[in-house]
Amino acid sequence: MLKPCAHGAAKYGIDPGQWQAHMCGLCLGLRDGHGQLARTATNTDAIVLSVLTEAQSAAADTRTTAGPCPLRGMRRASIVSANAPGVQLAATASLLLGAAKIRDHADDGDAAALARRPMRRMSTTWTTHAVRQATEIGLDVQPLLTAIADQPRLEALAVRTVLDRHAVQQAITLDDLTGPTQLCASTLFGHTAVLAGRPENVAALEKIGRHVGRIAHLADAIEDRERDLARGRFNPLEATGTDMPRAYQLVRESERIIRRTAAEAELDQLPTVRWALLDPLTALLRRIGTGLGIAVGHACRTSAAAQPHSAHQVPQRPGPTRPGSFKAGGVILGLYCTGLACCFDHTSPCSGEHREAWIKRCDCGSCCDCGSCCGDCCSCCGDDGCCGDCGCDCSC
Repeated sequence: MLKPCAHGAAKYGIDPGQWQAHMCGLCLGLRDGHGQLARTATNTDAIVLSVLTEAQSAAADTRTTAGPCPLRGMRRASIVSANAPGVQLAATASLLLGAAKIRDHADDGDAAALARRPMRRMSTTWTTHAVRQATEIGLDVQPLLTAIADQPRLEALAVRTVLDRHAVQQAITLDDLTGPTQLCASTLFGHTAVLAGRPENVAALEKIGRHVGRIAHLADAIEDRERDLARGRFNPLEATGTDMPRAYQLVRESERIIRRTAAEAELDQLPTVRWALLDPLTALLRRIGTGLGIAVGHACRTSAAAQPHSAHQVPQRPGPTRPGSFKAGGVILGLYCTGLACCFDHTSPCSGEHREAWIKRCDCGSCCDCGSCCGDCCSCCGDDGCCGDCGCDCSC
């Protein structure tokens, strides 16, 4: 979800290699602290936790020299140390999210029958390691584990509500379904301030994290809606009767709250925060809107309003073919454990979906088509500091 623009780093005076330095630190931190297989849990969105921690810290950057890696063309590089507090927080988040995702795949039957038992065992192992890692950095993850465990119950309740309006007293709302993700992201983002010794930032970052979590959940739901319908899978938008324009509106609302909260706490004065968090969220908003046929950026809202929006406008994708146990094992051992997944597109061993090489997730994506005011749209919206009646949708 969060893809900082390598070209945009220059305007903030930031070395574009910073993101890769944090990603390599996370990957090696998972390997050194939790075993070779734990590298498969590397979550590129969790890298922002390491970046935020370092951005707020007054301490000197913690760097170490890493050995040759295919991602760097077999060159050595200066990377963030695996024992840096931010890397340890990112590792905790990666293990928690990886464990939850693996268990979901196993429980939903997305993996071959022979692979489900070892997948559940791996999920349990990673959860145990995450708890241990969190303890070392003073983070209580029990509320997060409770929230993650409660997600299936909420989804089941939402399905019952759809099937039988009299089955429960109160319908499950979209906020209920995104609540666990919001709680987890809020806690993790807030802890970056704790680790950096900036307690005055905790409340703001918890609020920012809550809306980042909401955006992440909704963005996945928007992207997967047609595929979920085709496969008979649960989708929070479908379960709550939320149409695509409304889902986009909620994402846009959260992005505005994040930007406003960052400004109020003066976090937006940190160039790294703008580059690694705020700008990528604006780019994500643009990509979602474009995918739904909604005019964004500096286009007029009337052009979007002239077109009806419905779920069927989202391009349908063919359902993935799940790999067998031997093929899945080959992907894990040959690509993930060796780090080659950093460099090559591949098939997910769990779902059979096409995955881009991790290095591609550190690049610009589609952010560079957003004009000269990328990440600072209000600077080109007039003297009043915002868009007024110009009809643009630049997330001011």
